[in-house]
Amino acid sequence: MLQKYLRKRLPSSESIRGNRYFQRHARFLQQPNLWQLNRRSVSGGIAVGLFAGLIPGPLQMIGATLLAVPLRVNLPVALATTLYTNPVTIGPLYLLAYAYGRVLVGGNGDAAEAPVVDWTNLWTWVEAYSAWAMSLGKPLFIGLIALAFTLAALGWVAVRAIWRIQVLIAWRRRAARRSAAR
Repeated sequence: MLQKYLRKRLPSSESIRGNRYFQRHARFLQQPNLWQLNRRSVSGGIAVGLFAGLIPGPLQMIGATLLAVPLRVNLPVALATTLYTNPVTIGPLYLLAYAYGRVLVGGNGDAAEAPVVDWTNLWTWVEAYSAWAMSLGKPLFIGLIALAFTLAALGWVAVRAIWRIQVLIAWRRRAARRSAAR
């Protein structure tokens, strides 16, 4: 059901080929798996999106594109999956990555408190938040990489398992309909 919904809304390779903005890169974007909804392509797209979602800053979608094209996984799924990181979730994800990094690297002490959002002087808060994130150092860096790989692996396994369960249910329903028709 979701597959039919997405198939109607995803761009076709012809529409991408005809778009003037993408004509220069058309040869890279014409790979069939970049646009197909199959188990391999979608699970890979989810994994790439979960991995690229933890790339700092506004480079997440560029990172997802640069990973999805050579890996030949579903590009729209990879791009949409990067949206799990947003201003609400990025703080907890970075704290989780820091804790994960401390376990892997062996950090000492507790993490300093993140600065509270100051809506009256947003730029000062952004600078304070950046300084706070940079002060976390090696455990945060290692934790981000490890968390990105972990989320990608878990997403890939979950999609493959859910897809397989959905196929088994469909097979059983068809078998039940065939046996009822006899």
